Amino acid sequence: MKKRGQVSIFIIIAIVIVVAAIGIYFIYPRITGTPVSSSPTEFIQNCLEDEIKGNAEQISLNGGSLNPIFYSEYYKEGEKFNVEYLCYTNENYKQCIMQQPMLKSHIESEIKNSINDRVKKCFDDLENNYKKKSFAVDLKRNNYEVVVTPQNIEVILDYDLTLTKGATDKYDEFIVEIDSNLYRLVNIASEIANGEAQYGDADVSGYMTIYYWLKTEKIKQTEGTKIYILTDRESKEKFMFASRSVVLPPGY
Repeated sequence: MKKRGQVSIFIIIAIVIVVAAIGIYFIYPRITGTPVSSSPTEFIQNCLEDEIKGNAEQISLNGGSLNPIFYSEYYKEGEKFNVEYLCYTNENYKQCIMQQPMLKSHIESEIKNSINDRVKKCFDDLENNYKKKSFAVDLKRNNYEVVVTPQNIEVILDYDLTLTKGATDKYDEFIVEIDSNLYRLVNIASEIANGEAQYGDADVSGYMTIYYWLKTEKIKQTEGTKIYILTDRESKEKFMFASRSVVLPPGY
């Protein structure tokens, strides 16, 4: 009876070992596969976010363009800013003409163009990193777009990525999100620029009455240019732009 009991124990142990081996065989490849919800998307988010933030900030301080062509030089605390004209005329007594009537779209395009090289590098690094880990990598780089929304700045990349190592994981889109209140600053800037085009001036103090979160400044330059500085009191983001409208000749 004792020998039979020992045999039964050995049989049970053998069955457990076989079941465990079968489980490891089927489960292990899935464990080594990249989790769909983590690494690639987090890698691209981390790789791009600082570049997007920095370029968006510079574009905002420049009046909507990373490297403005038509601008007014403005100095503050020893630092020079090239502030783009959103509305301009070189004639006295005349209302200015809008230079960027589609300001939001223009800014989205500027951000996109400013990160092209970084996007390429991030996906090159992503591809190389997984290849070094013995993954089979199939990456199709399609188009991408930048969208300034009421809550953030989104970079939506229509890139297809397939990773295979035992299991196969597929990604058909990457979305990088940056917290930002740029959207509402741009809307106010467009309203002020439109006021300059229609009436030759804008009452910025009224905006602070309507919008508790907004600080506005209007700084007049000697040649008739006005520099507008909009500050979001909550996020501390700034948007600056220039306008020249209904300018009186010297002596008036």
